[in-house]
Amino acid sequence: MDPVDDTVWHEQTVAETLEVLASRPRGLTTEEAVERLAAVGPNELDVAPPTPAWKVLLRQFLSPLILILIGAGIITAVLQKWVDAVAILIVLVVNAVIGFWQEQRAAAEVRALAVLNTPRCRVLRDGATVLLSARELVPGDVVLLESGDRVPADLRLIESTALQLDESMLTGEVYAVAKDTAPVDPDAGVGDRTSMAFSGTFTTSGRGVGVVVATGDETEIGRINALVQGPSPMTPMQRLMHRFEARVGVFVGLVAALVFVGGIALGEAVQDVFLSAVALAVASIPEALPIVLTIAMSIGVARMARRKAVIRSLPAVETLGSTTVIGSDKTGTLTQNVLTVEEVWTSNGRTRFDAETDRPTGPHEDPLVIGVLRAGALTNEARPRHGGSEGFTGDSVDVAMAVAAVRHGGVGRDEIAAAPVAHMPYEPHHGYSQSVRRRADGRHVLFVKGAPDALIAMSTHLRSAHGDEPVDHQEVHAANADMGRRGLRVLATAERVLPPAWEPASPLPRPAGLTLLGLEGMDDPPRPGVAEAIASCQEAGIAVKMITGDHPVTAEAIADRLGIPRSGPAITGAEMRDLDDAMLAARLREAGVAARVAPQDKLRIVTVLQDHGEVVAVTGDGVNDAPALKAASIGVAMGASGTDVARESADMVLTDDDFVTIVSAIRQGRVTFAAIRKATFFLLSTALGVIIAVTTNVFAEHPLLFLPVQVLWVNIVTNGLQDVALAFEPAEGGELERPPRSRREGLLSRLLWIRLLITGAWIGVVVLLVYTWALDHGYAVDHARTLALTVVVTLNFFQAGNARAERRSLFALNPVGNPFLLLTAIGSVLLHWGAMTWGPSADVLGLTPLSAEEWSWCLGIGASVLVIVEIEKAITRRLRAPDSPVRTEGG
Repeated sequence: MDPVDDTVWHEQTVAETLEVLASRPRGLTTEEAVERLAAVGPNELDVAPPTPAWKVLLRQFLSPLILILIGAGIITAVLQKWVDAVAILIVLVVNAVIGFWQEQRAAAEVRALAVLNTPRCRVLRDGATVLLSARELVPGDVVLLESGDRVPADLRLIESTALQLDESMLTGEVYAVAKDTAPVDPDAGVGDRTSMAFSGTFTTSGRGVGVVVATGDETEIGRINALVQGPSPMTPMQRLMHRFEARVGVFVGLVAALVFVGGIALGEAVQDVFLSAVALAVASIPEALPIVLTIAMSIGVARMARRKAVIRSLPAVETLGSTTVIGSDKTGTLTQNVLTVEEVWTSNGRTRFDAETDRPTGPHEDPLVIGVLRAGALTNEARPRHGGSEGFTGDSVDVAMAVAAVRHGGVGRDEIAAAPVAHMPYEPHHGYSQSVRRRADGRHVLFVKGAPDALIAMSTHLRSAHGDEPVDHQEVHAANADMGRRGLRVLATAERVLPPAWEPASPLPRPAGLTLLGLEGMDDPPRPGVAEAIASCQEAGIAVKMITGDHPVTAEAIADRLGIPRSGPAITGAEMRDLDDAMLAARLREAGVAARVAPQDKLRIVTVLQDHGEVVAVTGDGVNDAPALKAASIGVAMGASGTDVARESADMVLTDDDFVTIVSAIRQGRVTFAAIRKATFFLLSTALGVIIAVTTNVFAEHPLLFLPVQVLWVNIVTNGLQDVALAFEPAEGGELERPPRSRREGLLSRLLWIRLLITGAWIGVVVLLVYTWALDHGYAVDHARTLALTVVVTLNFFQAGNARAERRSLFALNPVGNPFLLLTAIGSVLLHWGAMTWGPSADVLGLTPLSAEEWSWCLGIGASVLVIVEIEKAITRRLRAPDSPVRTEGG
């Protein structure tokens, strides 16, 4: 058989389909199947192999900052400064181990799409029914479907008997889709191709026969699979750090070169100048920053896990904090993915059921309402599930009506389970189902449920509190239209007491002379707390967009109930095809809802929003969500109800499937970035101080200010401990009361850059003045260096406190709010004291002991940086107070 790639199968007739595929209703022969399998290959998806462990380990060393550290380590080893070299090696190894472990832990052991697409199925081969692995299917095979079967390949249906499929994994719609064999419009979307059964979907009821038209990567699920292969895009945090590390590298190289050339020009000894350049390079490199980043994000991972959010990629922790748009799937994410009777209309009016408590808001136990629910449950193919008082299996509509009737006392489980005297199941072309039940008095009652228009036409009377009255068609039509406008799926129920001489007939005749009981409105209700979570997102400056394959009316109704802002109608996939990217971005800003969209449409929405400067988080649970999850700045999948494909494509998985959890995750993301920002400010400000002091000292023609080992001692042992502790800094409060961080803003805010320059300059000047004063007063070089280095340690002690909050005073914070920082700050001073008083370490570091009076002077000088920052914070708060609320940089 020659492949026909451009055939639009859903518009073909059954006869045309079989002719194109060179098949027949009784299926292929074994010889034909073997031939075709050799030509087209097995029915499975191509999945990219996992990254080898050695590559995962290697890329832990490929960032510019790590490469700078490697270069510094090599230089110190060449100079035989073994303490320096070993310290740098430890930093490199620890960072690589943490990053490698996190990536390997999150790696998938099973390729979900391949597993999803390889069920066993019943196939007609050589005119007989055989059970085969779906992997062996080829185009032209004829497959048999029954309730509960998973569709093994894309099928063009050639027979259909009350066949309904759950296509929510592809379309996002909670309602089962009725299927038939009639051709449909060639431009119909996936959700409207009623003549097709797609690979991976489920048969909820009925039976069908279909001929295979596509296998493997040619199926709808195969096209989605192709979209999610390949590397994930860099997160905002990764791009930010990449730029930052590159700039640090350029800065280090330029300053070191300046010191080396300047020293030589001034006639300094080459070895001394070279050691100064190395010390300066080591001082410039924030050695602890890679570890701090990893630890801060790991802490965020742990905190989010306790809140039911599992992070699969460390940078995703921060990305949520900078998110500006959340594109959320509707079914199973914003809603419960369980069809529920939410409203009943009778001649008495409307009775609504609370989505959370399931209690009626209208008349309690109204007999008319009970009658509507009872009729819906007694012409019904749902069957009680073993165990559990309200569990049923079957079509989602039947299950919803049965559950509502049992919950509100309209009928018992045993009565539903009992076989009717006669029954005609729902058929799409009829638009109704009917059942005959025997009453306790021996009379037979016909119960009918179906499309309101059909039942209104069959009814002569309407049940009321005063008896049966002539039906007012206009009144019932108006009630039906009102419920439909609010996104409810509406079915009517009716009954008729049959005459005593009634005898069963097969098939049952078309009903007539019915008494209309009322209307049942069903919907997939919002998850509890979602409306409040969306309101919190809006307060935090994050726009929420609903992106769904569902009908626009339904999507708009849910959006309105949840408070998703929209100033225009929902945009549809069909409309998107006629819009360029700029026009689409404009429509998305006003619409708030995208409905009837295919996976490719969702992917385009994400990329267009990102191209227009948005940081996009996408939530979802189905296969149809996978491409968008993969392409988004951060993909958020549902863990309990979601598919494996969605989870494998996502950066974060919500184990409780609750949109509300995203709000907690966003808050934690902002807390995590704030911790990274605080640690970065601390490291860079202290490093800048040392750079200024060392550079100026070279041109002042003084002896070498610090040895490389002394700079490493401060950077790794004292500063490093406090910097890591800042990664544990808790939330300051108000994280969700400020908008997302601007993309134009770097790792530090403008305010922190100004503070960094002020404090860095102060630290550099103070350290240089202390060293110069000591030399001028006859102190030995080692003693002068010890004094200067101790001043650096004490300045850093107080600077760590300054870093705890961007605007709040240190004295307004809980002093033990970050006990780890308190312990490491005190510990850094004690470690330095121990290093200068213990002979072996003092010799290695070139330090001498200081007196108590000298220590007092050093601590006093160190406290000066705290005074400067507190004054600056007070001035900043006073200047900004009239403009409150403000856009706050950072989290």
